[in-house]
Amino acid sequence: MIERDRIEKLVLEYIRSSKVFLVDIKVSSSNKITILVDTSEGITIDECAELHRYVENRLDRDSEDFELQVSSPGLDMPFAVIEQYLKNEGNKVAVVTRQGLKYNGILKNVTQGGFELTTEVKIKGKVKELKDLSFNFEQIKSVKEILTIK
Repeated sequence: MIERDRIEKLVLEYIRSSKVFLVDIKVSSSNKITILVDTSEGITIDECAELHRYVENRLDRDSEDFELQVSSPGLDMPFAVIEQYLKNEGNKVAVVTRQGLKYNGILKNVTQGGFELTTEVKIKGKVKELKDLSFNFEQIKSVKEILTIK
């Protein structure tokens, strides 16, 4: 089985001086390698293809066969790294805490320790006020971007 650390080393080597950041790497027992990457502007298919070629050319199919997929994280995937939080500052997100509480609001003031969320407090279905909530990352189960139609 191809080791995750080996793939991670190759990816980090490739993205070292670029705007691309690593979100996740998964390697299954059948050597299906999934690499999730992004940029603050959104990653292109060409950028994914270049990274795919880079990694593939440094692995030996003759000694160990594998399947390789390089893509951006799906829109329905929760944030996994701080760069995703930074990328989505100012956007509407859905937050679920470890206690199961759910909030929707605007993501702001992302730091290494956590973030703030500006959310609407509703009373009898009408917006009463905007409230800023602070979260540290240890309190969070998941955060996902909410797509809005412009």
